[in-house]
Amino acid sequence: MRVLDTRHLLAEHAVTPDGVVHDALIVIDGERIASCETPEGPVGNEVERIEGWVVPGFVDTHVHGGGGSDYATEDAKEAVAAREFHAAHGTTTSFASLVTAPVDVLCRQLATLADLVDDGHFAGVHLEGPFLSERQRGAHNPALLRAPDPNSVAQLIEAGRGRLAMVTLAPELPGAVEAITQLLSAGVRVAVGHTAADERALAAALEAGANVATHLFNAMPAIHHRRPGPVPRLLTESRVGIELIGDGFHVHPDVLRMAVAAAGPDRVTLVTDAMAAAGMPGGDYTLGGLDVRVRDGRARLVGPNGTAGSIAGSTLTMAGAFELMTGIVQDIATVAAMASSNAARSFDLPGVGTIAPGRRADLCVVDGAGVLQRVMRGGRWLSRPDS
Repeated sequence: MRVLDTRHLLAEHAVTPDGVVHDALIVIDGERIASCETPEGPVGNEVERIEGWVVPGFVDTHVHGGGGSDYATEDAKEAVAAREFHAAHGTTTSFASLVTAPVDVLCRQLATLADLVDDGHFAGVHLEGPFLSERQRGAHNPALLRAPDPNSVAQLIEAGRGRLAMVTLAPELPGAVEAITQLLSAGVRVAVGHTAADERALAAALEAGANVATHLFNAMPAIHHRRPGPVPRLLTESRVGIELIGDGFHVHPDVLRMAVAAAGPDRVTLVTDAMAAAGMPGGDYTLGGLDVRVRDGRARLVGPNGTAGSIAGSTLTMAGAFELMTGIVQDIATVAAMASSNAARSFDLPGVGTIAPGRRADLCVVDGAGVLQRVMRGGRWLSRPDS
């Protein structure tokens, strides 16, 4: 019988499903949490004392790459390199997101990533495209955007081998409602995004079962008091989970604060939408075959004559999102839910997203300002991001 390694952590604060536990003794057996409670008596010298807050490891359900590597690849090593970059910054559970490409290319990329889901590197795959609005395309190649058809949807489902977790589509496209039904019947969640939909098209998609808002506010019409567009309904519909890119650039901090207040923190999921340039110096990159220029940490398409075009993903990490949202919300337990627990619950990800007995020992240590200090994945400390 294999003897499990046992760790004892004594944390100043730990965020659990039952609330914040102060002076929390977290016992870890191998890769799993055995217990988390305030000790009744003195603790031994074998205890590792943790200053600050222990929160569940971060869960990112919308991320395209990082550390110079991309998930839109048929090279498993490249995808794993991007995954390890984000793990060092606290993302202990992740989807791999793909941008718009020809369906046959997406199928090959899906096959590569499905293998990596099977190997435990990813929790699922997210397709952001090709069924998106040309008017709200953002950093997606307009020549490759298309309306969904049953054959293309079936090809993508088959290539995903049950590992395709979510597809983002624009509900106003012809065949969108039928595609939503087809995807849901295959166990794939459907998100609304990159859309110019009016309130009627959105309502039809929600009624058909779409229940995620891809990076709310971005790549969709702004709110107008006579032409509301999709944002008000997405904010107020209780069955919809809201993605927010928490970098303060995609969405102003005041609007992030408003969104959390309107939707309620239990419906908000922080995501990075990070591209390969995350963690890299400023310069020229590509995203979905399009040229991207990064300046001061902000990624934009390269427009005509070198001008700055649409925002092209982000250079954000979940550690950065956690820190920024802590400054906005001023409550670490609430931010921990938005950075981890909400996504794990919404996508029914087994064994992650909470600090509780039987859960995987995926933990992040943050200070009182929400700044990441350490990361544990599967009961083992990872190197610090700056080491």
